[in-house]
Amino acid sequence: MSESLEPRASETRAPAPPAPEPRFFNRELSWLEFNQRVLDEANNEALPLLERLKFLAITASNLDEFVMVRVGGLKLLSERGSTQPDQAGYSPSQQLELIGQRLRKMVAAQYATFLEDIEPGLAEAGVQRLTIDALNDRQTRAVAQTFENDVYSILSPIAVSQAEDFPLLPNQTVNLCVRLKGEADDDSPRMAVIPLGEIVSRFVTVPSDGGYAYVLIEDVIHSHAERLFEQETILECVPFRLTRNADVTLREDLAGDLMADMQDVLQARRRGDCIRLEIPEQTSEETTNFLIETLEILPGDAQRVPGPIDLSAWFGLTRLTGFDHLKERDWAPQQPPSIDPTVPMFEAIAAGDVLLFHPYDSFEPVVRFIEEAADDPDVVAIKQTLYRTSRKSPIVDALRRAAGKGKYVTAVVELKARFDEQRNIDWARRLETEGVHVVYGVKGLKTHAKTCLVVRREPHGMQRYVHFGTGNYNELTSRIYSDVSYLTMREDFASDAVSFFNAITGYSQPMQYRRIAAAPMSLRDRALELIDTEAKNAADGRTSRIDVKINSLVDKELIEALYRASQLGVEIRLNVRGICCLRPGVPGLSDRITVTSIVDRFLEHARIFHFHHGGARKVFISSADWMPRNLDRRVELLVPVEDEQAKRKLLHFMDVFFQDDVKARVLQPDGSYVSRAAERSADAPGIRSQEIFWHETVEAVRQAERSRRTMYQPHQRTES
Repeated sequence: MSESLEPRASETRAPAPPAPEPRFFNRELSWLEFNQRVLDEANNEALPLLERLKFLAITASNLDEFVMVRVGGLKLLSERGSTQPDQAGYSPSQQLELIGQRLRKMVAAQYATFLEDIEPGLAEAGVQRLTIDALNDRQTRAVAQTFENDVYSILSPIAVSQAEDFPLLPNQTVNLCVRLKGEADDDSPRMAVIPLGEIVSRFVTVPSDGGYAYVLIEDVIHSHAERLFEQETILECVPFRLTRNADVTLREDLAGDLMADMQDVLQARRRGDCIRLEIPEQTSEETTNFLIETLEILPGDAQRVPGPIDLSAWFGLTRLTGFDHLKERDWAPQQPPSIDPTVPMFEAIAAGDVLLFHPYDSFEPVVRFIEEAADDPDVVAIKQTLYRTSRKSPIVDALRRAAGKGKYVTAVVELKARFDEQRNIDWARRLETEGVHVVYGVKGLKTHAKTCLVVRREPHGMQRYVHFGTGNYNELTSRIYSDVSYLTMREDFASDAVSFFNAITGYSQPMQYRRIAAAPMSLRDRALELIDTEAKNAADGRTSRIDVKINSLVDKELIEALYRASQLGVEIRLNVRGICCLRPGVPGLSDRITVTSIVDRFLEHARIFHFHHGGARKVFISSADWMPRNLDRRVELLVPVEDEQAKRKLLHFMDVFFQDDVKARVLQPDGSYVSRAAERSADAPGIRSQEIFWHETVEAVRQAERSRRTMYQPHQRTES
């Protein structure tokens, strides 16, 4: 008789209590949920089709960088045998497993959105991707002509018989792998690679009786592959795309010439190990195994997709002209009514502090501030930080021009701005040739602060003007990033700006600032002090509140401080666009903390902070998110806004953000996000914060115009 499997009474154990939820969410999984919120916009049927396509392309581009940097870094840690857990308790290998599961689900959702929804909708609206088989005679002739005239002479097929033969392909470019029939005495196939590089356009326009029709370049080459392999039998020709590990860092303690060593880092990144291979799902096992073995990747790193690879390329299609009905109405930046374009910026700032909210307020006054400084004969010095700029930056041109006119110009150019290193190296060289004093950031730190100091000779003596910002000095991204600019000539701020530049351009230790706080020296302590003050006020029964708008919340020490403040009674509202490792709404831990995220047509990028402070209402802007890298390994600024009108404007922004019930999603204790729109009754008008800001800005401009028209302005007699 078999022994019973039931436990004896003495062996019966009570079920183990469930493991407590960790106090923190995993950073990487939280970021993936942010990308899901962007993907949700691609699935939003209320948006025009090309807007939805834009959001889809952004999610693909976001994933590219995530794999290059975050997954690449975790792979390095895992390969080195690291088992150090993150603050959520996961080791690098566990994180990679969880990330892999979430990535596969997300990529499947991306292609379902593209193939089953957006692409059929675009085809119906007149924007159609055609296959080679679907071309008519006129289109076939046009494609053949394009191949012969524009493509054939560029391509160079490369035979590959072993790993050493495999070409060093540019990161994240589409290439073709060709499988050829073996020699007569050898049945094993031969392989070749056709690098496409970045010169050949991905989309080939074909004649169409209406709308816009195109074919993909890989389909064009595939259909004409026999021209590249004369008298050969082509068994298979498939596109593929590889992603290299970009988590390559510079050991500044070992670096001699920083610029030369940064060039070495860029070269290393181009040669980085392949960590992801994208191939069509119909790719044969023979070709798949060849690529896996040659690129020396794990089978799990080969990502089979059911449609065209590299959906980020479709961002280019969103710029099509003639299809305005498939796009949202443009919200063009407005000239701020508080700034008369006919009045010099120095006079405008002298009249009172200027606060601009981009992209609703145009970035043009900031550019004009620097350009006027370059050309004004009374300006003697300009000092500025440069982290990311446009390719044809008018600001950089202004600095070069100023130096050419004999002004003392200092530019702190951050060579370690990831993926903008080469552009910044080029800018630095050009600035140096024009006589600009260029400083390549601070050793061991990234200079991420956004500030410009102008010194001007005026009748009463030297006057200093300062610009502080939450975003980069980039006039192009200022049209799509939501950021704050603050211009002032207040003495304390100007003095702090001088001390700041002296500290990062020389060997001096940062002195005690009068108003601002700077990372890595004092910003963290200042933030903790402000949080703790609210906690103390709450414990004493006084009104307390914290409102925070940032891009990412990761730092464990600051999260713990927010937890303590919540437990003592502080009402805390957080607007966190992307990563949030804080777990809100947990009884006894974070009851009074709510977290919302807004993903809309503009990228929310401004960092704004409000602390009730016993009714004094402290308001700040900052270049820094609450992440260890920003607080401990970067040069950042936290700037108080003291002008009452500017302060009220920022507080209004914050209130509207937290009222948003159209684009806002609320973080739940389990890590999921719930759209606030679901809580709104069907007949209630929604509050869409970005739309409100746009209409308010337009109305302010309209009111200013109406006011100017009702004023009598007599012509003044001029001397002939």
